[in-house]
Amino acid sequence: MSELPVRQSAVAGQFYPGDPNVLQRMIQEYIDEATLPEDLGTVRAVIAPHAGYVYSGPTAGYTFKALAMLPPKKRTVFLLGPAHRVYFHGVALGNYSAFRTPLGDAPIAVDRVAEILARSPLYTPAPEAHAPEHCLEVEVPFLQMTLPDFRLVPMLFGDADPREISAELAGHIGEDDLILVSSDLSHFYPYARARQLDHTLLEALVAGDEMGVLRGEACGHAPMVTLMGIARRKGWEPHLLDYRTSGDTMGDKWQVVGYASVAYTD
Repeated sequence: MSELPVRQSAVAGQFYPGDPNVLQRMIQEYIDEATLPEDLGTVRAVIAPHAGYVYSGPTAGYTFKALAMLPPKKRTVFLLGPAHRVYFHGVALGNYSAFRTPLGDAPIAVDRVAEILARSPLYTPAPEAHAPEHCLEVEVPFLQMTLPDFRLVPMLFGDADPREISAELAGHIGEDDLILVSSDLSHFYPYARARQLDHTLLEALVAGDEMGVLRGEACGHAPMVTLMGIARRKGWEPHLLDYRTSGDTMGDKWQVVGYASVAYTD
């Protein structure tokens, strides 16, 4: 048995239901409601929002429906997101044996985490950053509902250069690895302004304009640009699957948050 601790849920019952039966039904409804292009291709990486499910769940449903279409096999999911609560340099890798959610324990790829930490000073073990953070946790129940056999490499971005990270990481992403970037878009603008800002960023993302994404408003722009750099090196193509705001899902359009679902395919 691993001596590493299990990372306990920080936001179950807040960002998403703490009751496993309610949680399963909610996630399944979001996935069932999503519709994808028939010719999407083989998904290698995705972007999903990380707000409370009642706000961003419908958009997340598109992301995870794309993952659910993959053939079943053992996979390692590199889960990238921005640190919201703790400041640190580099990228913090969760030094845990598993992430716990109401649906059970999602195992960590402890061998891959150890290998990455030993490989470069760009990475650091920082459990104090992971413990209160929501952006990675909220993706895990969706993964548990869509991938039958996976391990996590949780990567929380602090003060880090995404171009350095993508250059270092790209050569270590294998055929059975997936990348999942967790990010919301603009925060707390009126509805029309938010849509304008978000579409400018998403146009830059689809065009492969890394500086355009860095200039835009997304809490996870560093993980996004990391994925963009890896995708450029590997020849993956982005597809915008869904975009909406909290004004679309919850009705209040005075101050909204933007959400997008994106898939990268071979």
